[in-house]
Amino acid sequence: MIDSSGSSDAGATTVLPASHGGEAYMAQRRQVSIAFYAAFAATVAGAALSGACVSADAEDASSPPSPDESVGSSVQAITTNDPTTRQTPIGLALDVDNGAGTAIKVRAGQTFFLNQVDLRSWLDTDVDEGLGGLRRQGDFADLSWRGLEKADESALDAPDATSGLYTNRRFYLNAQWMTQRSSLIFEQLDARGRPTSAPMVYDVGVDQDRKDSDAFFIRRMRGIQWIFDCVSRTDCTGAKSFREEALVELRNEMHPDRTFSVASSTTQFRLTWSLHPSRRYTMAVTQDPSPPYDYGFKIDVKALTPPRHDGTYAPGDKIKFQIALRDGAGHRLHPEGSLPTYNDVHNGRVDSGITYYQAFFDATTTYYRRKHRERMLMSTLEGPAQDIQPTRTVVPGALFFDRTLDVQPTALPERDGFSGQFRTFPTSHDLFGGAAYWDEPVPDTWEFPVPSNAKPGTYYVTTKGRRVFRGQDIPATQVVKIQIGSPKPTQTPLGTGPCNSCHSGNSALGVLLHANADRATCTGCHAPLEFEFEGPIYVRTHFIHSRSNRIGAALDKCEKCHITPESIQRTSKSACLSCHKSYPASHVEKFGPIDNMYVGATSQTSFDNCTSSCHKTHPGSTLGTTVAATP
Repeated sequence: MIDSSGSSDAGATTVLPASHGGEAYMAQRRQVSIAFYAAFAATVAGAALSGACVSADAEDASSPPSPDESVGSSVQAITTNDPTTRQTPIGLALDVDNGAGTAIKVRAGQTFFLNQVDLRSWLDTDVDEGLGGLRRQGDFADLSWRGLEKADESALDAPDATSGLYTNRRFYLNAQWMTQRSSLIFEQLDARGRPTSAPMVYDVGVDQDRKDSDAFFIRRMRGIQWIFDCVSRTDCTGAKSFREEALVELRNEMHPDRTFSVASSTTQFRLTWSLHPSRRYTMAVTQDPSPPYDYGFKIDVKALTPPRHDGTYAPGDKIKFQIALRDGAGHRLHPEGSLPTYNDVHNGRVDSGITYYQAFFDATTTYYRRKHRERMLMSTLEGPAQDIQPTRTVVPGALFFDRTLDVQPTALPERDGFSGQFRTFPTSHDLFGGAAYWDEPVPDTWEFPVPSNAKPGTYYVTTKGRRVFRGQDIPATQVVKIQIGSPKPTQTPLGTGPCNSCHSGNSALGVLLHANADRATCTGCHAPLEFEFEGPIYVRTHFIHSRSNRIGAALDKCEKCHITPESIQRTSKSACLSCHKSYPASHVEKFGPIDNMYVGATSQTSFDNCTSSCHKTHPGSTLGTTVAATP
């Protein structure tokens, strides 16, 4: 029995509440606009922002709307898995690096909402001074750095394969520019730099203080110091190779009914940030009148191996699957039989928007740096559904380079209680094997071997990826359910939720991250890896929510997310230290020092049940009765 269902930004419709266009919301927007324009008037020539010099050939140039008049008040449905027209609102992604905007190509006359903004200032140096270089020079030098403090520090989990040296990272927060409310202005300009439409104003907000007027659900501002030549994970003595970065990440527009259409005379987009209005970021715009593909993203996966007469597969079977990547109109993004090679994608020889893993060139770090730009395309098989739980077996790095393995095992039944395995595209041995393998063919079929001891029930085949096309950067996930050993469907009991008490609308789990609302299907991929120990979902969830201060409750109130006492009964270093930054000296003596900010230590022991008698519940939680910890 096979059941296919999509769960994604490319598989979800976001219904926009009418309240987003209500009087209270519009009043907040108007206040932001007035304050923002007033700030600009002192530093920027007002004509460019007021519309007085709007290009004569701009649409409706004789009577341009005010920023607030361009805000729609009716309910709209934003879809990314259906055919689109120029009137379909598309989420726009913009990128600025060291003050230079990245050129962008869009469908001519397309309607957009601003959905993603990445700003980055950086420099390389041989001096160990935290972020001192960025405070003196570069795009963010004129911002207020008062209050800056180091929040976390942790090295990469594996050394460089060539030099054997480690890379350490120091993460900084709380500079005034990171905590101060601010706004963005988005403008369209013609070739002479004249506005072609009214500007759009966005309230950036602050990470730890959610408000209805916030433009973006995710807004993260931080600094990172990279040390590339440490002799160990904890010793950077004598290091001479450093990078300093300051990052702004804004994603998931909370009011995507605030749309704009690209004027026919627009050749540039411009962003201006209220914290330093004298710097304006310009991106060259090319309007494509007839793109080769539609917007949107769908992942289709089907089993080519037929099931038995009762619709089930047997333990020990090898099940062949085929993937097809499509745009919102259903058009293939690649020919049947193959996917593009890694070099075809990386070197820009593919115009369909297919993306592969990019962290070789744009490093990613959970919570702190650009996980949305990692762009891994992969599929997983996990089950049976009734036994699925977090994966706690560390996956050896050697499995990723083994050229006899196209599929990597993750969860082990004898240790994790269920089975899990995944397949990357290209295969992991080609992907991580280095540039020598990046021209290897990438087939669109693969086999998942069913374990010979597979328990009967429902198994999930979950495939996720990301597409970047004509200004749109979106994820998609496809879930296919198969029956192994029994035709009777089974379900995964979840001890956490409901996530939609916070994650709703354009911040729903079916839109964020991998665009996957089915949390039962995450653990087959999210295993601790020998080179990325923070893989498990509970580790990332603890870490992100404890650092962002946006959970809406004290961190010891486990019942905010956990719904059963049993869900907090398994104690491990990774469970505790993904939230806590330290533990008592008695624990250091017994369990070792903390050398990984996510899981405590880079070893299997971080995921082992360290006690059966201590910390049976969390102090302060109302879930059950706390058992006192022993020394």
